[in-house]
Amino acid sequence: MLGTENLYTAAQTLALDQCAIYEHSIPGTVLMARAAAVALAYLLEAWPEPERLQVICGTGNNGGDGFLIADLAHKRGIKVTVFQLGDRRKISGDAALAMHQAQANGVEIVSFEVGLLLPEGVIVDAMLGTGLGGEVRGVYVDAIAAINACAAPVLAVDMPSGLCADTGTVLGSAVVADLTVSFIGLKRGLFTLQGPECSGAVQFSDLAIPPEVYAAVPAPCVRLALGRLLECLSPRPVSAHKGLFGNVLVIGGDYGFAGAAAMAAESALRCGAGLVQVATRPEHVAAVLTRTPEVMPRGVAAGDEFVAMVEAADVLVAGPGLGQSSWSLDLLRLSVGSGKPLVLDADALNLLAAGVLDTMGLAGNWVLTPHPGEAARLLGCSTGQVQADRFAAVNAVQQRYGGVVILKGNGTLVTDGQDMLLSDYGNPGMASGGMGDVLSGVIGALLAQHLPPLKAAALGVCLHGAAADIAAQEGQRGLVATDLIPEMRSMLG
Repeated sequence: MLGTENLYTAAQTLALDQCAIYEHSIPGTVLMARAAAVALAYLLEAWPEPERLQVICGTGNNGGDGFLIADLAHKRGIKVTVFQLGDRRKISGDAALAMHQAQANGVEIVSFEVGLLLPEGVIVDAMLGTGLGGEVRGVYVDAIAAINACAAPVLAVDMPSGLCADTGTVLGSAVVADLTVSFIGLKRGLFTLQGPECSGAVQFSDLAIPPEVYAAVPAPCVRLALGRLLECLSPRPVSAHKGLFGNVLVIGGDYGFAGAAAMAAESALRCGAGLVQVATRPEHVAAVLTRTPEVMPRGVAAGDEFVAMVEAADVLVAGPGLGQSSWSLDLLRLSVGSGKPLVLDADALNLLAAGVLDTMGLAGNWVLTPHPGEAARLLGCSTGQVQADRFAAVNAVQQRYGGVVILKGNGTLVTDGQDMLLSDYGNPGMASGGMGDVLSGVIGALLAQHLPPLKAAALGVCLHGAAADIAAQEGQRGLVATDLIPEMRSMLG
């Protein structure tokens, strides 16, 4: 197992819910009551003695959860007000039963109006959950704005209202919660793009539904766990020698870009490759050696000088500072044609997108590492289209180009066309130059140590992000790519 938790779409979570109700005879009212109890428990754990609860309920089952949270809090002696949104006549089924129960027990329920929210206690967002089919409209827009403008902390029930459970995009406007309590199936949108910003801390409960329910609805995505991935690396034998851990060749460093190749090479060496070579412009050899004397750079003026380096290498990392000159294309064509395991980054991806490479039959052996802009070029679309559905975008890149594809960003995605993996390690401090160069070197090193491409990619992105989280403890501003290298080495052991 590479991950800790399965991640689901809204439709798949509904399928889990329906399976529990109809195949395992757990009434919806029971699930709703369990959800309310769990949500209130997490609320009181985070804010032990709230002055009041202000619960904002929609007309669907998410609102039903909210009515029951209010009822439970009222029974505990907490001052509670429910602000109800939308037409009450539309509240039906289990949600209507929950509303009537709260009313019967004396919970104050009033219609929502702008200006009614107080900046005290805790706000509970139980408006929309996963049921939103398009952009937020009408009174819900006003309610979201009022919640976000209020000083009181916010607990979101299942999903922050306005956040797409499938993609992590904000559908016009969304609640920015301090805590989200998700039920039955963790929604994949909580962990990518704008999801982490809107959801705050995330807690989960399966509401005690049986394991057979999860077996009946396969998860489309898995949230990665660094600890489990590190177990993929075997301890080094006492008889170890550098030949056991691979020869990584970094190809890049066109005029003006020596640093990118140097960082990738240093990263590969520090993450366990036995040998690291660099094929770069002759003018950059001294700079690479000065940075890391253990790296073996060679000045390459033309492709024919490069062939022997490729033949000696076990893994190729092409792209860091590669440029798009004729020199760049010459080296990249020889790299791709070698059939060796290959990591493609930066300008290697741009040249691939330009259609100037003959890749027939070669794609199964590479790892592509695009950021959203590079993914857009590979797909011939806009960056906005990539970000609108990152899961669809990474699948599309993989289907078009094969191999393993990493779509970098907030909630990095990794797929080989069969498994979809998500890493939520990392932080905004990583928005600085050179991060991708370091990542490409890490993955090259892991491939050289005999990890299969999917595991190398998964471990690489988690290690990279977790190292950034450690380094950012001294501050996110000013975090640079090489700050990650000693942290990664320490975690690899």
